[in-house]
Amino acid sequence: MPHPTSTDTARQIEDLYGAPLADLEAHARDQPPGMLAALLAMHHGLRHAEHSITYHRDRITQLIHPQRKISGHEVSHLLDCTRRLAEAVAVRDTQAQTAGAVLQSLGRLTPTEPTPSAAPAPAAPAPALPATSATPSR
Repeated sequence: MPHPTSTDTARQIEDLYGAPLADLEAHARDQPPGMLAALLAMHHGLRHAEHSITYHRDRITQLIHPQRKISGHEVSHLLDCTRRLAEAVAVRDTQAQTAGAVLQSLGRLTPTEPTPSAAPAPAAPAPALPATSATPSR
């Protein structure tokens, strides 16, 4: 199952807080750290990982172009890009999973989610116990 993208995460944050992401970022700068700041940091990490994935994937594509000869020097670059791509994918997956879990725990019900059943009516108060002897109980 694919993870949500940074765009999906941004939309969910905007929906949750009812304001555009830019406004939320400006608001969070003036506030003590809290859930909004944490969500924005997760979004930033996710967005950065996605940019890194794109960059390293494109660089690997350039390095292995069929008309390009691969020398020992290029092999080291190829290995480095591959390692960095793997790291970026791991960061992206972790950030997306964490942000998704937090947003799901904070999110309001959407029309596709079932509405929870009505809360049971509070129980009637217990009837008063009949008076017993004046002997105190332990």
